[in-house]
Amino acid sequence: MSKNIVGRHFNLSDSIKNHISDSIDSLDKYNLTIISTSTIISGDNKNKDGVLIELVINLKDKNTIVITQRDRDVYNAVDIAIDRAQKALRRYADKVKDHKVMSFKDMGVDAEAVLDLDPEDDEVEIVPMDLELHKPLDFDEAIEALKAEKKRQFIVFNDYDGLMRVMYKRADGKFGLY
Repeated sequence: MSKNIVGRHFNLSDSIKNHISDSIDSLDKYNLTIISTSTIISGDNKNKDGVLIELVINLKDKNTIVITQRDRDVYNAVDIAIDRAQKALRRYADKVKDHKVMSFKDMGVDAEAVLDLDPEDDEVEIVPMDLELHKPLDFDEAIEALKAEKKRQFIVFNDYDGLMRVMYKRADGKFGLY
């Protein structure tokens, strides 16, 4: 991670630079890939007292966190800005951690196939069906059929225009439609 510490109309002492650098190093505890940080300390203007600290944190995947903090004391402003950055990084880390893609294995028993095939058996038997014996399902009947059955994960039906569609159960319990 690259760190850039700049003072505008403000003389940066080594102790301030070390304090900012050590504070930025504490942001690594969230296991996020921080590409670079930029800290800009602006000195007092004629109309305002104190300092303004702008902390820009560039994360991987083009995410950027910008924190601005104004205070009379430089060390206090840095500490408050770092606390706010930690809070923002913690929220982002929780968001990234909670976002997981569910697979059929995660769904458990309900995701098992209706027919378990032996992987060592090279021969697969296909049984033809006479389609004239089965009435085609419409949209509402397809939803009811998927709700009623626990093992079946998808169903093919004809939509209102007579086109063949596929409805499937999603991992979150909702229904998808192709």
